[in-house]
Amino acid sequence: MSKRILGAAIGSCVHVAGIVSFLQIAEQLGRRTHFLGPATPINALIAASLELKPDLIAVSYRLSPEAAGALLNELKASLAAAGLAGTELVFGGTLPVAAVAREADMFSRIFSGEDGPVEVLAYLRGEKVGDAVTRPPQSLLARINAKSPYPLIRHHFGLSDLQATIEGVKAIAGAKVLDVLSLGPDQNAQYAFFRPQEMDPLQHGAGGVPVRTSSDLESIYAASRTGNYPLLRCYSGTRDLLKWAEMSLETINNAWAAVPLCWYNVLDGRSNRSPSESITENQRVMAWHAERGIPVEVNEAHHWSLRDAPDVVAVAAAYLAALNAKRMGVGTYVAQYMFNTPVGTSYVADLAKMLAKQILIEALHDDSFASVRQVRTGLMSLSSNMAVAKGQLASSIALALSLRPQIVHVVGYSEANFAATPEVVAESCNIIHGVVRNYLFGAPNPSTDPNVAARRDFLVAEVTLLLEAIAELGNGPDSLTDPRTIARAIEVGYLDAPHLKGNPYALGVVKTKMLDGACMAIDEQNRPLGEAERTQRVSFRLP
Repeated sequence: MSKRILGAAIGSCVHVAGIVSFLQIAEQLGRRTHFLGPATPINALIAASLELKPDLIAVSYRLSPEAAGALLNELKASLAAAGLAGTELVFGGTLPVAAVAREADMFSRIFSGEDGPVEVLAYLRGEKVGDAVTRPPQSLLARINAKSPYPLIRHHFGLSDLQATIEGVKAIAGAKVLDVLSLGPDQNAQYAFFRPQEMDPLQHGAGGVPVRTSSDLESIYAASRTGNYPLLRCYSGTRDLLKWAEMSLETINNAWAAVPLCWYNVLDGRSNRSPSESITENQRVMAWHAERGIPVEVNEAHHWSLRDAPDVVAVAAAYLAALNAKRMGVGTYVAQYMFNTPVGTSYVADLAKMLAKQILIEALHDDSFASVRQVRTGLMSLSSNMAVAKGQLASSIALALSLRPQIVHVVGYSEANFAATPEVVAESCNIIHGVVRNYLFGAPNPSTDPNVAARRDFLVAEVTLLLEAIAELGNGPDSLTDPRTIARAIEVGYLDAPHLKGNPYALGVVKTKMLDGACMAIDEQNRPLGEAERTQRVSFRLP
């Protein structure tokens, strides 16, 4: 592609934000750029072109389309007269002016208000629309690298009707609004796909798409082979996880696996497995993917926060998830950071909690293990007033971008009312595109706020105490990856949440309260209960 780029806002146009952004992105890719400024006369542009001999001339005009026609005709004639007719040209302007530019038939690429950094990056890297050779990469890390510094956009999708889901997947792929489409099977499929006789007919389509055969998945994948060819991935089953893993890889080229560590069992009612049994099986699933070089995401920490567990327990769970994935041989770990959970979490406490998770997870990095940061909005945080929910969605991701993620998991703004339709998916993703575009222009770093830093450091110290207590339940350095030890930690209450009260496999006695926007364990007098005392109380109850 072009090595030297000359840019200008031509005619009487003084609007330069778009052309400056274009040139800045070009500079990030190593291009040499020269900007002539606003309101550049055509003769000045021609003179600079003859002097600098650019490989590419980028011009913008954002005034009336009526005036644009005459101006572009003048540009075309002047370039020909100067012997520059063969120089590559690109144009940027409003939608009406872009339409006029297309009629001029002189530009290799025209950018309008519908385009953003992703499209500019693709163009400058030499990717052509519709060119099969430059189809977006079909593996996670390659796609991340191709889009950097722009994060991948991910969204969940799965309607209660199979054919509607297939048509919806095709529409979403064609809209080119996301990079990763996460398919959500219904509860019957997750629980009993390989045991159809155990399905509940009354729950057909509950919670997702009623996938019943591997051909259903193949049809969904085929529908996604259009537009920008998004990566597909599928939520794991709550039983028969290895069978689900094999089928997902064969049918939809599953981009990465997502399994829990301690869940999908009797703790959450999603299967009849005990915690110890499920942890063992979940570890085998991690290892299976690791052997094949497939990235793994372990959904763990937010399961605890959704049950009002103390922030300390949630951060410890995030570390345990990553540690177990590493011990199972996973090389690329997708670390999910769910914000806004529990509801009522403040910006300060939320960011501090995520930074504490990040510190502990990334302390595990080495030559064989690295994590990819994925941020998302908390599902339960969105209002049933969908106008309010749109604001909450944008607000959540604006804060989450402080982690500088490689993946942004978008939650449809309609989720408090109904499962996201293709239209809601597209609109929700576009809302986040707006947030990301503004963020990439430059943003302050709230991670340096002293209140955030203090809470982050406090959590890391408290989690260290909790992990030491859990390790003492087992024998040797592998205690934190021993299914029996982890299950025991839940049983005795080191890992505990109020919503687990009454569960025979957990203690469920911890009491929590939102204090200064943080979810904290409290004592009988509603005072904060530190981990030194809380873990000591647990140890006193041990046989």
